[in-house]
This record gives sequence, C-alpha cells and structure tokens, in this order.
Amino acid sequence: MNEKKVLFTIFGATGDLAQRKLYPSLFRLYRKGDLVESFAIIGTARRPWSNEVYRDIVKETIAGLEPTPEEAEAFSSHFYYQSHDVQDTEHYNTLKKLSDELDEKYQLDGNRLFYLAMSPNFFGTIVAHLQSQGMLEVDGYHRVIIEKPFGTDYETARQLNEEIATVFNEEDIYRIDHYLGKEMVQNISAIRFANNFFESMWNNRFIDNIQINIAEDLGVEERGGYYEKSGALKDMVQNHILQVLALLAMEPPVAFSEKEIRVEKIKALEAVRVYTPEEVAKNFVRAQYSTGKFKGEDFTGYKNELNVDANSETETFVAGKFVIDNFRWSGVPFYVRTGKRLTEKGTRINIVFKQVPVNVFKSAIGTKSNQQLEPNVLTIYIQPTEGFSLSLNGKEVGPGFNMLPIHLEHRNSSEVMSNTPEAYEKLMLDALNGDGTNFTHWDEVAQSWRVVDVIRQAWDQDHSVLPQYPARTMGPKEAYDLLEKDGFKWIWAPDEWYRERNLLD
Repeated sequence: MNEKKVLFTIFGATGDLAQRKLYPSLFRLYRKGDLVESFAIIGTARRPWSNEVYRDIVKETIAGLEPTPEEAEAFSSHFYYQSHDVQDTEHYNTLKKLSDELDEKYQLDGNRLFYLAMSPNFFGTIVAHLQSQGMLEVDGYHRVIIEKPFGTDYETARQLNEEIATVFNEEDIYRIDHYLGKEMVQNISAIRFANNFFESMWNNRFIDNIQINIAEDLGVEERGGYYEKSGALKDMVQNHILQVLALLAMEPPVAFSEKEIRVEKIKALEAVRVYTPEEVAKNFVRAQYSTGKFKGEDFTGYKNELNVDANSETETFVAGKFVIDNFRWSGVPFYVRTGKRLTEKGTRINIVFKQVPVNVFKSAIGTKSNQQLEPNVLTIYIQPTEGFSLSLNGKEVGPGFNMLPIHLEHRNSSEVMSNTPEAYEKLMLDALNGDGTNFTHWDEVAQSWRVVDVIRQAWDQDHSVLPQYPARTMGPKEAYDLLEKDGFKWIWAPDEWYRERNLLD
C-alpha cells in the first residue's frame, strides 16, 4: 500500500463533473488504500453550503458503489466546503487559512493538488490568486488539473497557457483528456509494441487505411447552449480523436516513459498535414442531425433541441481524412468519424491491412464466381465493450474454396470491466503520482489547435447548406462518399444490421 498525502482543492465542487466523476473516483482510491487518512478535500463553489450539506452530497454520489455506513462516514469526513467567489481576493485568504489548518491536521507535507472543474474563463484568475495569496508557499508539490476545453482556438489556448504557465511549471500542469485514461486506449501501445507481428507491419507497406470512430447515440440533451459554441469539431476532433491518432501514428519510444512517449506523440502530431481551405473542402465533411426513427421511436432534429438556434449551422457530425507526412505513413489515410445521435454508442479503431498481391482463389474450381477477399482488419474496441478482434479470410466448410471472413476475438468480461478502474480514477492517481503520461502536454494541445483551426476557419467561410442525416444513423451520404472516392469503405457499418431487421428506416 502506498498512501498518498495530499490536499485536494476542487473549484466547481457543486457541479456535475465533480458529482458524477470526481467524488466516486476519489472514493475508489480511498477503498483501494491509495488515500487512507492523510488526505483532505476542500470543495469550493458559489453555493452557500455547510460542511454537513457537502458531506451528505458526497455520500449520495458514492451510494452506487455500495459503501458501508461506516465507510461512507469515514470517507466523507475528509471533505470540507467553502463558499467561494473565484474573483474575490479575500476568499483566497480564507481558503489559505483552511488549507494550512488541514495541512497540519492531516500531516499533508504541503502537497497540494488543485482541480479546476469549471469554465476556462476563470483558470487564469484562479491560478494568479493561488500565487498572489501565498497558497503555493508551502513545502511539497503543487499541481493543477485542468478540464477541457483548453481554449477555443490556438490563440485563446496560447493565452490561457501563458496565464497558467506564469504560476505552474509545465510538469505540474495536468490537462485532462479522459479518453487517455480508458483501458483500451492505453492498450493501443501494448498491442503495437509488445507484438512484433503487428509492429513490423505498422506502416504504409502493409496498412491500407486507419479508421477512428467515436459515436454517440445521444443528442445534445440539455447542453445545447454549450454545443452551439463548440460543435463536433472542437468537442471531439481537437482533443480525443487527435490524441488517439497520435498514439496510433507515433514512432516507438526509446523507453515507455512519460518523456519519451510525449516526444513521439508531439512528432506525430507535427507530421499531420495542416490543410489549405481547398484541401479542407475535399477531405472533411460536416453535417447536422435531423428527425429520425429508430426501433420504432421518433427522434427530434438538432434545431428543435433546447437552447439551439432554429437557424443553427453548428455541426453535430464530422468525418474527415487526415494525412501524415512522414516515411512511415505516407499514402495511408487516417479517416475519422464522430457525431451525436448516431446509430450506436461506440468508440472503435479499425486498422485495415492491404490485400494480398494476387487473389489465387478468385476463380478456383467450385467457388463463387469472381469472389473477392475481404481485407484483414484489426479492430480495437474502446467502449462500450473493451477488447480487440482480428478478421482473417478462411475457407468455408464444404467443397470448393469459398472464402469466409473469420474473427479472432477477445472481449473483456463484464466481471473484468466492472473491476477496471474508471478513467478519472486512473488519471487522478496518475496526477497524485506525478505521472503526466496520460495527460496532454502544451505542445500537443498547440499542434492540435493548428490542425483544427484551418478546418474551422474554412467552414466559417462556407455558407452552403449543411448536409443533414437522420437521427440514429451513421451520418450523411457525403461521409460514405469520402471513403468511396479513395476506393475504401467504413468498416463499422451498424446501419446495415439494423436495416436488415427493419429497425431502421
């Protein structure tokens, strides 16, 4: 057991993120013995709560983990609440006094971790006050965890980074991308670097294309106001998708360490071609969901959602092709697809390998006429199931040489998945350990924005009619055309399965 001594200060402690993710994750760390006695949590927000109200809320958020009454009481006793206006200097003096008292009470050695679970508009103000009011003038480490979005474009991200970097060193800034905490995202590196037959073929000699899918079956729900300012490009492509792309495309690191992995991820992102407006039009598609029917249920269109402009041009779907200008990946398209109200919820990666040079079974005696071979595909399932599969061509049982795709498959069992640490739990433990491997470095954020900004700017200048796709389908026709013109197709095609069963119009 390696108990962590730390004072957490959570700005935005009454919010949805804190209640859904942070408190349950902290409780799991407590239950596993990473947090025992020498820790305390200060929650701050504008609501006038007392310690008792705060602790009751914390107990409610962990109820699903079925703690004993004694466990819940002991855990929640480490929580303290301070009503706080992040722009009021005097409030930081009160916060410092409480922090120093808790540091002494729990013997925390001055270790402080600040979690900014609120609007990025306040990040600069908060960190400036932490410094000016002496909250960092104690022994021990001082780290800050920051939620996305980190800026709204390169320029705002740069300004935000400068504000934070005047107070915290880069190695003490932990920019969360919760996708990097997911088990199978971390498994990308294991599959590549621990299996020679994959790593030896992980290049343009053997791979035809790579497809990254992050699909959501939900609409924007109550987040219409936020989504109107973001859209799918900034909400998913700039962070999650480009981070996954970097892990797939990077060169093998010299060692599996934070520094070496970061170096290779940055190189991979810097090799992603920054498009001209003309290239954006050719390689990227955006669309918006309209009304649809799935399994007999009617779904409304985006423009009819709460807090959405009736004339909105915000994209709820993005499909595109990235190219990487280096020796390993020259000529290999990286296709990406993400959106709201798609057919199924799922995150999966398809590595599509090149066909054999000659199909010797094409006209074998007793086979189907002019039969085609399916490509070999390595699929990495990230959510909702976790695992991977490899599709191969095998002989169908019977006379002749009819070829049939077969799958070598492994899925983590429900028992394993139920015991798998949740992404936020793993990331918070990483931050406690001072391990930034699964967080994003400023250089990664900056390059991601440079790549995405040109797409956003090209779209902002294009006022042509936005393509529509029926809710609960996998996107507009244009997204399929994007691959077909290159001679490829989307490997993940759930629409076909549902249409065959008359569950999708």
